[in-house]
Amino acid sequence: MFETYLRLFLVFTKVALFSWGGGPASLALMQREVVAEGWSTPDDFATAIALSNAMPGPTAPQASAYVGYKVAGFWGAVFAVTGTVIPTTILVLILIAGFFSIKDNPYLLAMLKAVRPFVVGLLAFVAFDMFRTVWGIQNLGVGKALALGWDKALIAGATFLILVYTNISPVWLVVAAAGIGLLAYR
Repeated sequence: MFETYLRLFLVFTKVALFSWGGGPASLALMQREVVAEGWSTPDDFATAIALSNAMPGPTAPQASAYVGYKVAGFWGAVFAVTGTVIPTTILVLILIAGFFSIKDNPYLLAMLKAVRPFVVGLLAFVAFDMFRTVWGIQNLGVGKALALGWDKALIAGATFLILVYTNISPVWLVVAAAGIGLLAYR
């Protein structure tokens, strides 16, 4: 069993160390890795992300806990979360000390100009991949999937518009969506 724990730690460490842009940006790489390991399906990973976003705190450690628990119970979750958090925390503590001395370095600024839109692309991929999973587009055409999932499109569209045009906290939107789910889908 220790080999499984070690594998969970190493895979989630790899995801954490090679993801730029924070927790949400790591989700695309995390999904690829856990699906490749056979620990999750895209649909199950979408569930992990939905649950992670419905809870307080950062998404990446919560998603890694979900996968780790599914693979190897409580200790699997501990090793997955540890792999997600500890290596990058140590790296940040080491690098932050020197960052402020080079924060205006033109080479660093040039790299960040390319990394920022890269992160936007990663986040767009995560949204696109979750869209395909939630609407079942892998097996249906886009039009048919949207027609069958008009309720999901309405929830997603309303959420987007509310976030763009109001200052309502996403917390209240999660609560509202959970309430809608409880009323409409049970």
